[in-house]
Amino acid sequence: MPKTFSEPALPCRRITLHGPTMATRWSASIDADAGLDLAALQHDLAAAVGQVDEQMSPWKAGSDLTRLNRAPVGSWVDLPAEMLEVLDCALDVHRRSGGGFNPCVGAVVDAWGFGAARDAPDAQAIRAARQATPLAAQAALELDRPGGRARKNAALQVDLCGIAKGYAVDRMADVLGRHGVRHALAALDGELRAIGTQADGSPWAVGLERPEPGHRAVHGVIELQDLAVATSGDYRHFVDVGGTRLAHTMDPQRCAPVNNAVASVTVLAPSCMQADAWATALLVAGPEQGPELARRLGMDVLFLLRRAGGLAEVAEVAEVALGRFAADGGACA
Repeated sequence: MPKTFSEPALPCRRITLHGPTMATRWSASIDADAGLDLAALQHDLAAAVGQVDEQMSPWKAGSDLTRLNRAPVGSWVDLPAEMLEVLDCALDVHRRSGGGFNPCVGAVVDAWGFGAARDAPDAQAIRAARQATPLAAQAALELDRPGGRARKNAALQVDLCGIAKGYAVDRMADVLGRHGVRHALAALDGELRAIGTQADGSPWAVGLERPEPGHRAVHGVIELQDLAVATSGDYRHFVDVGGTRLAHTMDPQRCAPVNNAVASVTVLAPSCMQADAWATALLVAGPEQGPELARRLGMDVLFLLRRAGGLAEVAEVAEVALGRFAADGGACA
């Protein structure tokens, strides 16, 4: 990736702000100029990610997402502009990915034990989800952004867990910009966005995990400058059913957890919301259609694929590097 170097105008010190949200933690590493109001910045960052959680969490009874899911089919529901922005992006990625990313799979997510309704797969709920009449997300969910509202045209549950965290990182980047921060790295549970470079002009170095369940190891290092990155994989969030590991990402076509040779997909994009959604879409697309789709769209993507015969617990992976990943010789800096 291109690197630019410039001297900071004022002496900077590295500080880290962080806090809890969405059953995980957000953080911001900042090369702070003298005079930066850290207390105000901490407050505004926490408020930004908190607002996303309050609007889009399926676990909160009073969230805007819950209101939408509980609303009768065909009735318009007033929604905040932030949530409509996320829904609009989700539907766009759904269309461009051929349905790989689908924000209308909430019932399937719940049936398999990854949602708010239950913490284990339910055979009856899975059968019901599979028997439901399929409807493209664009037809099932209608947005009226000028009017600040949306409505469901079919009985469905919207799920934004594959995009909301990325959007929360973008909101953090907006807050950092409003506070005059020029050098920072915002992060939330594996989704990251770089604001500029580090104060010395070098890119922000981000570790890419090796996809091994139960282990923390670095596969390579990604360098970021004014860029976002997100990774989706099958090795962190899963349930064990009869000795079989079921990943939390749903394949909308099969109404079941993703089950293919893709161990992880890492996407670079201008916004973390886009990177987050596309990482999910390409994971679902699989080891053949995923790279083909990414090439057609000119995306910067790194696929880690499990080799045939490789052990599931100690991943033996092959790389498929596209765009800037290929130009830089893979993920390793």
